[in-house]
Amino acid sequence: MGQTSLCVLWLFLLNTLYGSAQGPTAQLTLQSNWTQIFWGETITFRCEIVGGGDTHWKYKWSTPHSGTAEMPNKYIISRATESDNGQYRCYGEGNPSNTQWSNPIDLTVTPYRPKAVLNVDRSSITEGETSTLTCSVNPPSSGWKYSWYRQEQTSEIPTTQDQLHGQTHVSQRGIYWCRGARENPAYHTDYSDSIIINRILSNTAVVNLQNQWTEIYSGENITFRCYINDGENTKWEYEWETTSSDTFPKHSESSTVSATVHSDGKYKCKGKRKTEQYSSTEWSVPITLSVSAKKPKAELSAGDRDIPVGGNVILTCSVKPPSGWTYKYYYRPDTSSNPVVTDDIPNSAGQIRVSQEGLYKCKGLRGHPYYFTKISDEILIRKNIANKAVVTLEPNWSEIYSEETITLRCDIKDGENTEWEYEWSTTSSVRPPKQKEYIIRSAYSSYSGDYRCKGRDQSEKSSTDWSDPITLTVSYKKPKPVLTVSPLWLSPGDTVTLNCEVEHPSAGWRFYWYKAIPNLSGTSYSYEQLPGSSNGTEKSSNTVRGQTHTAGYVCRAGRGDPVFYTDDSELKFVWSGDFHSSAYLTVTPNSVQQFLSDSVLINCEGNSTQWRVRWFPEDYNLVYCSQWGTMTGSTCTIRTYSTSNHVYWCESGSGKFSNAVNITKESSDIILVSPVHPVTEGMSVILSCKWKTYGVPDVFFYRNDKVIQNDTRRELNISKVSKSDEGFYKCQYSGKESSQSWMSVKAAVAVPRPEKSSFPVIPVTVALICGITLIFLLLLLYFYRRSKKSSFIRSVQSESTSQSSAVNNVGDQQGAHHDAYAPPLHGTVCLYESIKSPEGTANGAGQLQDVTYSLVELKNIRKKGKTHEQNESTVYSDVKMGAADDGIMYADVTCNNTGKGKKKKGKSSPAPTEESYYSEVKPYGS
Repeated sequence: MGQTSLCVLWLFLLNTLYGSAQGPTAQLTLQSNWTQIFWGETITFRCEIVGGGDTHWKYKWSTPHSGTAEMPNKYIISRATESDNGQYRCYGEGNPSNTQWSNPIDLTVTPYRPKAVLNVDRSSITEGETSTLTCSVNPPSSGWKYSWYRQEQTSEIPTTQDQLHGQTHVSQRGIYWCRGARENPAYHTDYSDSIIINRILSNTAVVNLQNQWTEIYSGENITFRCYINDGENTKWEYEWETTSSDTFPKHSESSTVSATVHSDGKYKCKGKRKTEQYSSTEWSVPITLSVSAKKPKAELSAGDRDIPVGGNVILTCSVKPPSGWTYKYYYRPDTSSNPVVTDDIPNSAGQIRVSQEGLYKCKGLRGHPYYFTKISDEILIRKNIANKAVVTLEPNWSEIYSEETITLRCDIKDGENTEWEYEWSTTSSVRPPKQKEYIIRSAYSSYSGDYRCKGRDQSEKSSTDWSDPITLTVSYKKPKPVLTVSPLWLSPGDTVTLNCEVEHPSAGWRFYWYKAIPNLSGTSYSYEQLPGSSNGTEKSSNTVRGQTHTAGYVCRAGRGDPVFYTDDSELKFVWSGDFHSSAYLTVTPNSVQQFLSDSVLINCEGNSTQWRVRWFPEDYNLVYCSQWGTMTGSTCTIRTYSTSNHVYWCESGSGKFSNAVNITKESSDIILVSPVHPVTEGMSVILSCKWKTYGVPDVFFYRNDKVIQNDTRRELNISKVSKSDEGFYKCQYSGKESSQSWMSVKAAVAVPRPEKSSFPVIPVTVALICGITLIFLLLLLYFYRRSKKSSFIRSVQSESTSQSSAVNNVGDQQGAHHDAYAPPLHGTVCLYESIKSPEGTANGAGQLQDVTYSLVELKNIRKKGKTHEQNESTVYSDVKMGAADDGIMYADVTCNNTGKGKKKKGKSSPAPTEESYYSEVKPYGS
C-alpha cells in the first residue's frame, strides 16, 4: 500500500513537470476566502489556464452531479446544499492541444445556517454609564461582519464602530440582538438571542418582614413586603428571588405564606416602573429566614417559690429566642382543680406578681392569627410562715483566712418544736448541704460570698422567709503579724517590750512569743518559746525583764479550735553593747567610723569553736559575713566600698549572741575615731580626728553640736568619763567635719566580763585566808563602833586614804594606756561587804561621817616549790573612812590571783574577771 502511494505521487510530479514543460496548465480556485461553507450560501468555482496566451479555450468540468461537461470558466452554486458535497476539477481544450486536469477541490457543506451569539459585560447601568456588546458566530468561522439591533430585529443600530471584530458600546436601556453577514450578495446568520440592558434607578428596595423576627416556627404565618424608598408616587412592578425551595409569588408587593421547613433561605426583591420599560431598582439586601420544625415550649420561673409574709413573688414566663412573644398565665389552687387564665389580655412583659398559694403555668403567643407555644411545666408557689431565719457565723470574725475552720448556722426563731428542712443560698461558688449547720473545715477564697438560709416545715411544707445575708470574706493570703521591740539598744536593768500587731487585732487572736537561738548548721534560727506563752497571751504586748544581752524575737498569733496560726513575724533584734563570757566580739580598728578603703576585722570570742558574723543593714535583710566579706575561723574581715551604717554581732555554735556594735563606713576624707563599745564611768577615753591622707594639726571637737575643745591638741582626752559625757561627737578641720557618732557611757557596776579561757580555780588555802580575814574585819569593825576611838579611826582613815590614792592612780594609768573595755587583772576575786551604820546622818552634808571602808585583797599563792614575790603573796586590809551620804560601812575584800594561765600561741590570754561578793549587814538595833 505504501509503495503504491509513492508511485502515484511520483507519476503526478512527472506529469506536472512534463505539463509545465510541455505547455499551459489548468488551475481551479474558490472565489471566497473561507473553507467552511454553510447551507444556503452561494459558491463560485473559477477555472483559469496558466500560460495559455491568446488561445481560445473551452472548459471541461468534472462535478459530483455529472461526468465531464463543457461550461464557462465559472461554476456557480447559488444555494449550497448537502447534495453539492464532492470533488470538483476542470481542464481546458485549445488549439493545438488540451491542458491536463486541474487540481481538485473537495466541497463540504455544513447542513445548517450559523447563529450569532450576543454577550454583554454589564446588563444594568446607571445614568451616564455604557455597556459593551460582543457578537460572534457559532460555530466559529471567518469573513463575517456584524450588525446590532435594538428593540426590534428590523431596527438596525447605526454604528461607525468596528464591525469586523464584533463589539459595540451602548448607553440606552432596551432589548438588543445581533447577527453576522458575508459574501455579496450578503449571506446572514440567524439572529442572536436577545439581551436586556436595564437602567438602574436611584430608588432602593428593602425586604420587610411584617413579623419582625427571623426565627420562624413551622406553621407560623409570615408576611413579606418589598418596600421602595422614595417611590410612593410611582406605580411599581416587583420581582422576587429566593434560595428557598418553597413556592413564592414573584411579582407582588407583599405575600403571606405559611412557613414550612422548605421556607429556609434568603429573600430579596427589586421594583420596576410600570411606565418605563427596562428600568428597575437594584436588588435589595437579602433577608435570611430560618424555620424550625420543632414547636417551642414556654418556661416558667420564680425568683422565689415561697411568698413572704404579707408579700408576693414574681413569676417570669419566657420563650427562647424571645422575639415578639406575649404570654398567658394559668392558675389553679391544687391538683384537683381546673386551671383558669389569670388575665384575658396577654402579658407582653413576661412577668406577673402573685400572692396566692397554688400551681401556675404559662404559654407564649405571637402573630396574627396567634401562633401558640407549648404550655410550660407547672410550678408550686407556697406562702411563708412567720418564723424568721437567722444566719450566724462561728467564730464571728469579719475576715477569715485560708485553711481556717468556720461554721455557718441557720437558726429559726420560735421554731424549737418544729422539724425543719434547711435551704441555703449563696453568691459563692460552693453549694452548702441542706442542713442546719454548714461546717467549712478549711476555708478558701472560693467560699467568699453572701450566705442566707431559710427553713421549711416538714409537715406543712411551708417555709420561712430568706434570712438576711451574712457576708463571708476569705483571704487567700495568710496574715503576718508585725513585731516591734523597744528599746533597740539595751541599758543595764532595761525591760524589753514586745508588741505583736495583726490586721484585725480584736478578732479572737492569742499571741505566741519566741526567742531566736542561732543555728549554725543552716542559715536560719531555731526558736524557743518564752515562758508563760505556751497557750498564747490575750494581750498583744509582752515584756522581758532582765534581758542584758543581744537577743532576737519573733511572734505569731493563733485563734480558733483547732488553732489557726498566722505566719511568723519578721525577726526583730534588741542589741546590747555589754560583754559576757559566753560570746563577745572585738573590733579592729577600734573605731565606730571607718574609711571606705579600710578593712574591718570582727573577732568573735567565747566558749565556742564555731562562729558566724551577721549584720543588719539599714535597708536590707540580715546579712552574713560571707556575703560582704571573708570569714576565717572566728574572724570576719569586712571589705565594703560603699557608705553604710550597720549593726554587727557574733553568733556562736552553742546558740549564743555576742554584744553588738555600730560601724559606719564613710566616704569623706575625715573621720572621728571613737570607741565602738560603751565606756565605763570613771575610765578614761581618748577621741581623735583622722585625716585620710595626712595628719591633722588643729582640730575642733563637738559634743551635741557644741564646741568642747579648740586648740592644737589633736585628741580629746576625757580622764574620768561620767554619764554627762554621753552624746554625739564629731570633729572638724579646715572647714571639713566628720560625721557624728554616739558615745555611750555605762555605770560602773561589777559585772562578770568576758574571757576566752575558763575562770581559774582559787586554791583552798586562799579561800580560807579570805574567809578568816573577812571575819576578822567584821569583828574589828564591830569593836570599833563600840569604842568610837578617834585615834584608831584616824589611823585607819589615813592608811586607807593613802592606799586608795595609790589604787586610783593605778586605775587611771591603766585607763590611759588601755581602752575602756580591757578586762581586769587575771584571777581577781573581789568580796564586798556592806555594813549599815545604826546612826543617822546628823553631821550634815560634806562632813566626815561614821562610815568605814575596809578593803582586803587576797593574791593567789603560787604552787609549792616556787619562789613567791612579796607583792604577789601579800594579804592586806585597807579600811577607809570618808564622807558619805548614807552612813553605810563598806567592807571590801579583794582576792588577786596573779598566777599565769596558759597562753595560746600567737595570742595573749585575756585577763579573767573579778568575782564580786556583796552582802549587807545591818548592825544591832537597826
